[in-house]
Amino acid sequence: MSSIPLTLNLIEGSVSFSFSPQSARELKKATDQLMDRLKAVAAKATPGGGRVTPQPPLEYRYTGEVFLEIFCNPNIWPTPFAAKVLLTVRNVNIRLTTEAELTRIIEDINQYLEQVG
Repeated sequence: MSSIPLTLNLIEGSVSFSFSPQSARELKKATDQLMDRLKAVAAKATPGGGRVTPQPPLEYRYTGEVFLEIFCNPNIWPTPFAAKVLLTVRNVNIRLTTEAELTRIIEDINQYLEQVG
């Protein structure tokens, strides 16, 4: 387990917790796939783009020292850069549920992965 905590910047404030580099790579892969789905929805939403095929949501879950859940429905956002995720971080003592900007979460994950190597 890495000694460097993952810090996720929220719309107001931030949250930090222990997170493994392997889990961060898995979360990066999941958010990369979500970005592809959001781009597919945005491309079809343009005039002449044809019918939009509903894309599956991101439902990421991690259980370690804390439980982390990230949910995003790509079908409701006009562009990947407007997308927000529902973020839940909890353990036996506290539960935080809030919205976060997807692009900021992606930046935070990338920064964490650079720090841990």
